[in-house]
Amino acid sequence: MSTVEIRNLSIAFPERVVIRDLSFTSPSGELAVLIGPSGTGKTSILRAITGQVSLSSGQVLIDDRDVTHTSPADRDIAMVFQNLALYPHMTVRGNWEFPLRAQKLPKEEIERRVIAMAETLEMRRLLHRLPHELSGGQRQRVALGRALVREPKLFLLDEPLGALDAKLRIEARTAFKSIQQDLGVTTIYVTHDQNEAQALGSQIILVNNGVSQQVGSPEEIYEQPANQFVAGFFGSPPMNFLAGHATRCADGILVERGELRVEIPLDRSVDFPSAAVAVGIRPESMHLLPGSASDGAPGTIVAIEPASHAIIIDVMVEGERLRVRGNRDDRRILLYEPNTPVRIQVNPTAIRLFHPVTGERLL
Repeated sequence: MSTVEIRNLSIAFPERVVIRDLSFTSPSGELAVLIGPSGTGKTSILRAITGQVSLSSGQVLIDDRDVTHTSPADRDIAMVFQNLALYPHMTVRGNWEFPLRAQKLPKEEIERRVIAMAETLEMRRLLHRLPHELSGGQRQRVALGRALVREPKLFLLDEPLGALDAKLRIEARTAFKSIQQDLGVTTIYVTHDQNEAQALGSQIILVNNGVSQQVGSPEEIYEQPANQFVAGFFGSPPMNFLAGHATRCADGILVERGELRVEIPLDRSVDFPSAAVAVGIRPESMHLLPGSASDGAPGTIVAIEPASHAIIIDVMVEGERLRVRGNRDDRRILLYEPNTPVRIQVNPTAIRLFHPVTGERLL
């Protein structure tokens, strides 16, 4: 198990800057998820850690040892890509033995590691099979095993489940998380799927356009987003945003947008000047009342979308389309139809305020 630290990492090519002054630490034995939109530099970060790309500036440290200029072969890192690149003419056993023979390990040690990995991945009965004789999920486990059997200091995965269908992807990530926890190998996992990131990671590193937006636990990222981009990236559906005005009042902050008025509790010692704000509201932090109710802001339902155990209801409020997430077990939700007038209430403690220009979270 190893600690990985990235210090002020920058990567630039003649045509563009890929990574700008990126820093984070991945603790020993933890599973950190590196996430961001496509094309934002996630794979370049992994390649910088392995030593496959030159840095414009910054350092890569493994166990407090600067490996920035160390060759890839001497970093003891294993990596798995979306393209599994298994040796098609070799059995499962052969795929796993190959990197161990390259290390010139004794036959007894190779056998011990192969059998131990087969037990861990529940593949002992499949050791004699070729890759084309395996299912997609089984081939995925072969690729994981080939990397892990080396017992590396660090394990990197670049979109490893991207080629699997939705059901198999969920099964594979559940199995992978269990394996990672059992082995305790420090892991950095790249994905663009925020649901996968929240399900897998003990730490999330969110990057956009080569710049770190926030590093924290899944709960911190979701509940206390550092800026509007982070708040909008996580959540299904994502956070709603609307322009509003915030004013300090006796016991908190009064947030207003027309008839939508919510008072956020705040300690009196905290100074907050009146200002225009971007108001962020999670879909699950709102609920609907009949249009005849006296509380809440008036709105009109424009669309209803069933979603697994929830119902997503689009409501026009103060000229903005807000998405409300309701529980399908709530019988009142099932009565609503498009064009129905409603009143919308907001949980005041769930509101997040952002600077209308910079997008940075206020308070």
